[in-house]
Amino acid sequence: MTVTITAFERSPDGGRGLARDTRVRWALEEVGCPYEVRPLSFGAMKEPAHLARHPFGQIPTYEDGELVLFETGAIVLHIAERHAGLLPADANGRARAISWMFAALNTVEPPILELVTARFQERDRPWTEERLPLVRDRIRERLAPLAARLGAADWLDGTFSAGDLLMVSVLLRLRPSGLLDEYPGLAAYVARGEARPAYRRAFDAQRAAFLAAAPPAT
Repeated sequence: MTVTITAFERSPDGGRGLARDTRVRWALEEVGCPYEVRPLSFGAMKEPAHLARHPFGQIPTYEDGELVLFETGAIVLHIAERHAGLLPADANGRARAISWMFAALNTVEPPILELVTARFQERDRPWTEERLPLVRDRIRERLAPLAARLGAADWLDGTFSAGDLLMVSVLLRLRPSGLLDEYPGLAAYVARGEARPAYRRAFDAQRAAFLAAAPPAT
C-alpha cells in the first residue's frame, strides 16, 4: 500500500517548508518511497477521525497499511529503519545518527521554539522585550557547541543521515532571526541540506500545496 501522510491544508508557515510535514516528506524523498498527502483543515485536525491518528490533533501523521504513527521524530526514524539511505549500515554509526536525531528535537529545537513563541504569539506581552535576549542566549548555548562539533565537516557524523535531516530542519527555523548568521559553519551546513535534491522536492511539494490552497486574489 502507498504511504499516506497528513499535512496542513494551508500551512501557517506560508509555504516556507517549516511545517513538520516537510521533514517527513524529505525523509520519504531521500529513500525514494512514494507517498500520498491527505491535507487537513485546522477544524478537521480536531475531529475524531484525525484524533484517532494523532491524539493531540496535530500533523503530520503516517499511515502504511495498518500502521499509524504520529510524532515527526518517530516517523522519520521508522522511515530510516525501513529503507536504506538515512542510517549508516554499521550498528555504532546507526546509534550515533539516532543520537543526533534526538539532539535535534530534544536539545536544539526547544529554545528555538521558545523564540518563535516569544516573537509571534507573545509579542504583545509586557515581558517579551526582556525575555527575548534571554531566549536568544539560550539558543546560542546550543549553537556554539554544535558548530564546534561540526567543525569543517559536511555532516555531523560522516555521511548524511536522518540526524542531519532533522538538525537542518530545526536550524531552518532560525533563519529569520539572524542567529544562524552568527555561525557561518552552521549556515553553510543548512545550505548543504537545502541543496539536496530530495529536500528541494519536499520543499516544492509543500509550497505547491500551500499555493494551491491559497484563496483567489481579489
